[in-house]
Parts: sequence; C-alpha cells; structure tokens
Amino acid sequence: MMTKQKTEYLNIRLSPDIKALIKTAAESERRSISNFIECLVVEYSEKKQLINPESSSEK
Repeated sequence: MMTKQKTEYLNIRLSPDIKALIKTAAESERRSISNFIECLVVEYSEKKQLINPESSSEK
C-alpha cells in the first residue's frame, strides 16, 4: 500500500504538562509524536464514524 505524501503542517500551543504526556505516550508505543497524534485522530474519526475504517491508511 502506498502512503500519502505528508505536505501539511500544524502548529499548536500546549501546556508543558500536555506536551510531556504526549511525548511519554508516543515513546511508550515507539512512535514519533507526529505519528502518535495522527493515529489518535484516525482512531477518533473512525470511532465517531467521520471516516470509514477501511479508508484509513494507518492504525
């Protein structure tokens, strides 16, 4: 399966506590922060039926 090229940027402001929590969670799954957040968004979108689970490229 061919992955889509990542060309978009998203800059957000977080509290240091939330940033540390995201970093710890990503490391526990051996993912980058970017990939971890991407997976969270895909899982949330599937759960809320915003996208079809078969159409998502990563889990």
